[in-house]
Amino acid sequence: MRTWMIAKDLEKEWDGRLLFEKINLEVAEGERLALFGKNGCGKTTLLRILAGMDEATGGSVERILPTEEWGMMKQHEEVPADTTALDRAYRENGKLYALKARLEHLTYEMSGSGEVAEAALAAYGPTLEQYEAEDGFSWENEVEKQLQRIGMPKPTWELPYVSLSGGQKTRVRLAALLAKSPKLLILDEPTNHLDEESLHWLEEQLKTYSGTLLFVSHDRQFIDEVATAVCELNPDGITKYRGGYTDYKGHKERELKEHEALHKKQEQQRKALEESIRNYQQWFLQAHNAATHQSEVKITQSFYKAKAKKNVSRYHAKQKQLERLDKESVGSVRKAPQMKMNLEDEGFEARTLLRFEHADFAYDQQPILKNVHFQLDRGDRLAVRGPNGSGKTTLLRLANGKLSPASGEVVLHPSVKIGYFSQELEGLPVDRTLLDSLLELPNMTQTEARTLLGCFLFPKEDVFKKIGDLSMGEKCRAAFIRLYFGGANLLILDEPNNYLDIDTREVMESALMRYEGALLLVSHDRMLVRKAANRIIDLDGKGGFALFEGSLEEQEENEKQRAKNPGGREENERRLMLELRLAELLRGEAENRAAVDEWDRKKAQSGIAEMFSADTMNEIREVKKELAELKGRS
Repeated sequence: MRTWMIAKDLEKEWDGRLLFEKINLEVAEGERLALFGKNGCGKTTLLRILAGMDEATGGSVERILPTEEWGMMKQHEEVPADTTALDRAYRENGKLYALKARLEHLTYEMSGSGEVAEAALAAYGPTLEQYEAEDGFSWENEVEKQLQRIGMPKPTWELPYVSLSGGQKTRVRLAALLAKSPKLLILDEPTNHLDEESLHWLEEQLKTYSGTLLFVSHDRQFIDEVATAVCELNPDGITKYRGGYTDYKGHKERELKEHEALHKKQEQQRKALEESIRNYQQWFLQAHNAATHQSEVKITQSFYKAKAKKNVSRYHAKQKQLERLDKESVGSVRKAPQMKMNLEDEGFEARTLLRFEHADFAYDQQPILKNVHFQLDRGDRLAVRGPNGSGKTTLLRLANGKLSPASGEVVLHPSVKIGYFSQELEGLPVDRTLLDSLLELPNMTQTEARTLLGCFLFPKEDVFKKIGDLSMGEKCRAAFIRLYFGGANLLILDEPNNYLDIDTREVMESALMRYEGALLLVSHDRMLVRKAANRIIDLDGKGGFALFEGSLEEQEENEKQRAKNPGGREENERRLMLELRLAELLRGEAENRAAVDEWDRKKAQSGIAEMFSADTMNEIREVKKELAELKGRS
């Protein structure tokens, strides 16, 4: 297995602060490495350093694989305003794109006349030969295929790239990179804004990708599906763990237990050594004093001096043991600051909080939702899923009263108190500081406000930051503070963890699972839906609506069973009904046979035909035949 890149002792300072140091990493051919760490730890910066786009403050990067065979998808990029989606996809392969642009320019010049046209005609042939030798036309076809596979149909190709949604931009860049097929692919948050169908497509592409992959993602299921190893980035180094995110969590838990056990053992050894040192000190003083007062008998004095000297030697030996233990000490487990969150509602007596009664909604006469009907009761945690543009946010806005249905009704209980989290983070007082925004609340003291902000990872001077100046992840935490104080009995959450790191996501999940009110949730984070939801709504993007009464795990199991048995629920129900009928018929036959045994066989010979009618025997044969056909299909 060849090594494509080696990083040695990398360090990076940012605005006078050491972001990370002692980074040693090897990337080998065929690996799929997930770079993992908290927001702000420098993951994107490290990727840019490895790719040669940024300089490290110290250390070195040896790139054995030429950078021409690397491909990188950045979180943000600048693209000319007149660039189409298709053109942006072509631009990913700089060499072939330059040849393609050259051919188009020569074609334009050949349409003219004079020397320019003649020169263009002379240059066109060699350029075309070079393009064909580089397999340029196959590359064009591959770009178009990848765009269609990832959900970018032809009508979208000529749209300005800057006008595309975040999800569409991500699709275009991914399609372009996969068509280029670099030997080393670097992806920074490739799952952002992708719907579930696109996520599955990307997972399958990357699992079968023949090249090497280094990526950053906060999607735990994506890491589980794709990664062969997780590289945890900390300020003082990087540690590599084999497997996906679930394996990483297992490794960390074992490390924590081993660390705690070793620390406990070292503390016990420390106490024993300190006790021994105190004893030897005491014994030395006793022996020394005894030797000092033994002036009459010289031999007795020598005995006590020898005893004191022996205790001094033992004392020094124990001190050296203690010094060695201090050097080898692992110390207590240092846990990184973690957001503390507990959502509480104000209590609610009624059972049903929200009802959709055959609600329709359309934008500019384009149907978005049709005949949506369900109710949300206290304790329900309902997740709304579907492709981008299928109406998930619209459904939440209808539930929140921000939109009204074109027909049908959306009925909220009059006593419902809603806590709404918008993915646009609207409603935050951007001109206020974090501290001032809390001090506006009734009976809130400065001490209480600072304590609360500390629980949400806003310590010390951070409380004076204006909300408008915060990062997206910090704004998410600020929005959760408002939910924390809302006392809502219905939480409506639209992509609540888009900008949160994994540790913070898991804290939020725990809070949502303890929450006793009702929850209406939209999220692309499948792990959040898997843990938090106990009912599922699926939107198909054409106005269609389906409600599943159960968790995501139960829904997936149901779909597996349906795949094994294409006839679906109706066929299962028919099979069950036939089996019950056959049991009834056979039970009747057994009872008749028992009755016959009690008769005189000669007298009953003529009555048997009457007891087992032709109709009964025919029905048994028909039921058995249909059951055999159904089993043959499954």
